[in-house]
Amino acid sequence: MSRPRVVIVDDHELFRAGVKSRLEGHVDVVGEGGTVEDAVAAIRAERPDVVLLDVHMPGGGGLAVLVEVAHELPEVRFLALSVSDAPEDVIEIVHAGARGYVTKTIGADELADAVARVADDDAVFSPRLAGFVLDAFAAGGLVDPAPVDPELAQLTKREREVLHHIARGYLYKEVGQELGISTKTVETHVSAVLRKLQLSNRHQLSRWAAERKLVD
Repeated sequence: MSRPRVVIVDDHELFRAGVKSRLEGHVDVVGEGGTVEDAVAAIRAERPDVVLLDVHMPGGGGLAVLVEVAHELPEVRFLALSVSDAPEDVIEIVHAGARGYVTKTIGADELADAVARVADDDAVFSPRLAGFVLDAFAAGGLVDPAPVDPELAQLTKREREVLHHIARGYLYKEVGQELGISTKTVETHVSAVLRKLQLSNRHQLSRWAAERKLVD
């Protein structure tokens, strides 16, 4: 049986090198990506069996990568490999199409086995994380998922929270009070959101959110 062809996506070069070394002899690493753009390019060029996908990266993270290529290349399988074990991260990435989610504490042999199983179209989760997915299915949260907005997927969780409040007309100071962050931090998040969405001001931002029914 041929070894799975893998692309490793993580914004830390040393971590990618470590994963590549740990998987040597078990998989063929055919590409790497340290940014969303590099990852998408590598996946399109190599069409791997499995993408090992970091969840939290600049520019939208693993979710942005998934949204960009999952529908275009349905044969490619995605396995999230993240330091985070937060339920919302697990559910979000699985909702977008990942076949599994394991944490970075996983051993080398376990990771190699997880990659092989995902390549065979199995679903693989670290034991504790499987419960989050089962709970979401039981609650109907993973049934008939709505399409993921690729523009919204560029934003971090915090940026989406700030966007929601700004679009509802909150002042920066009020947003900060609601989220427990400084006004300066709110301004930084708003600037990042405007840049990513290619908008000029908060009025355009409010209109953008309203058009997507993100606010009441």
